[in-house]
Amino acid sequence: MELRQLITFRTVASTLNFSRAAEVLSYVPSNVTMQIKALEDELGVHLFDRLGKQLVLTTAGNRFLIHIQSVLNKLDEARGVVLDDENNLSGTLTISANEVLCAYRLPAVFHLFRSRHSGVRLIFRSVPNQQLKQTLFDGTADIVFMLDEHIRSTGLEVESLLEETFRFFVAPDHPLAKRTALQLEDFHGEVFLTNEKGCTYRTMFDRSFEKEGTDSITFLEFQNAEAIKQCAITGIGIAFLPEMVTKAEVERGVLVALPWQIPDLHVYTQMLWHKDKWLSPIILSFIEAVREVIAIEEENQAV
Repeated sequence: MELRQLITFRTVASTLNFSRAAEVLSYVPSNVTMQIKALEDELGVHLFDRLGKQLVLTTAGNRFLIHIQSVLNKLDEARGVVLDDENNLSGTLTISANEVLCAYRLPAVFHLFRSRHSGVRLIFRSVPNQQLKQTLFDGTADIVFMLDEHIRSTGLEVESLLEETFRFFVAPDHPLAKRTALQLEDFHGEVFLTNEKGCTYRTMFDRSFEKEGTDSITFLEFQNAEAIKQCAITGIGIAFLPEMVTKAEVERGVLVALPWQIPDLHVYTQMLWHKDKWLSPIILSFIEAVREVIAIEEENQAV
């Protein structure tokens, strides 16, 4: 059993795609396939199953990943102790978040981190909010970012970064766009453009309107914020989105924020990692980059 096989296995388990893993590792796909097959032959079990076009870990693969992640973490720790050179970091860092944070909060962090540590290989995986915590317990992500109410966990470290303001947005020619004040009854018969059920802030949205007894609202549900935003711009309905998603469109005048906010809606961008994970120099440097970028954002919001 070779070290490179273990690293390849972890990368395939993280990407669930042989071709993508090959790109990350700078291998040809056949090399990745060969290494995984050799590892499976040595262990005498299948580590992956192909379900149609989808690659999934088997039960044995999941068990093996937990131990391999621990072994590779220890190896990274040993390497970090020996090298201890914060100005010449190398290795791999895996980050997961939902598509909103990936598009609107993390690019500045990635840019700052890469400018300091170009030798570090960054792997990013967009993961639905409800699955993000599990990636930390599975060891398939080093750090995750979530949009949620304050998270409490006995197994995870949680750092709250920014409170995100959610508003209702419409096209400038929408009937409600010129109103300076709104009542709950004004939303009767309107079409709301929202995330699918299961999303944290969609749940809070539903909870608030159910409490108020509004039962004549029509929903169009989407899987991503960009689709919601574009449909609102074309005048299809009222978008429910965080302000960070619509900032550019509001400044251009193609979207207008309505004078209405859901009471007691407190959603935060939060950074999480496993409590038992060794924080390597790479991870610590990334966390510091996050804090620097967020500090700048807080200053901009205060202006």
